[in-house]
Amino acid sequence: MKSALFFVAGLLAAMWVVGLANLPLDYKLSEFGIVPRTVDGLIGIPLSPFLHASFDHLLVNSLPVAFLGTLVAIQGKRTFLLATAFIVFAGGGALWVVGRHGTHVGASGLIFGYFGYLVGRAWYDRSLSSILVAVIMVVVYGGIVFGVLPSTPGVSWEGHLTGLIAGVLAARTMWKRD
Repeated sequence: MKSALFFVAGLLAAMWVVGLANLPLDYKLSEFGIVPRTVDGLIGIPLSPFLHASFDHLLVNSLPVAFLGTLVAIQGKRTFLLATAFIVFAGGGALWVVGRHGTHVGASGLIFGYFGYLVGRAWYDRSLSSILVAVIMVVVYGGIVFGVLPSTPGVSWEGHLTGLIAGVLAARTMWKRD
C-alpha cells in the first residue's frame, strides 16, 4: 500500500511542479491542453491533468485527486497505474473527439474518472470492501455528478463526462482481468 500511495503523491507532486512552473509564465503552458479535433491538441491528452488554468484551479483539483486517487491506490499500485492511464488516455481521447472548441485543462477529468472507477468497481466486483469504498466516496463526493451537465461557462463538462465514462469502462475492463 505504501508504494501505491507513493504514486498518488508523485502524481500530485507532478501537478504542483507544473503548476508552480506555469505561474510565472502567466499560465502559457496551459496552451498545451486538449484542443478538440486538432493535431496539436493531441499532445494535451497526456498533459492536461498536469495543466491548470489558475492556481485556484490547481488547488481545487488537488484534494479530490489525493482522496479519490488514494481510494483507487488502496487496491494496489498496478490497479492505480492502469486505471489512471486508462482514464487519462480514453477520457482525454474521447474529449478530443467530442469536446467544444477551446483548450481543456485540469485534473477534473481524472477526478471524475476515479469517481466512475470506484462506483463501477463496486458494481462489477460486488465485494463488501468495494461497496464500502464506493459508499464512502459517494457520501463525500457524490455531488460532483452534476458536473457532467453543461451548467457553468468555461468549465469542461465534456471532460467531466468523458472522464466519468472512462472510469466506469476502466472498472469493467479491469474487473474482467481480476
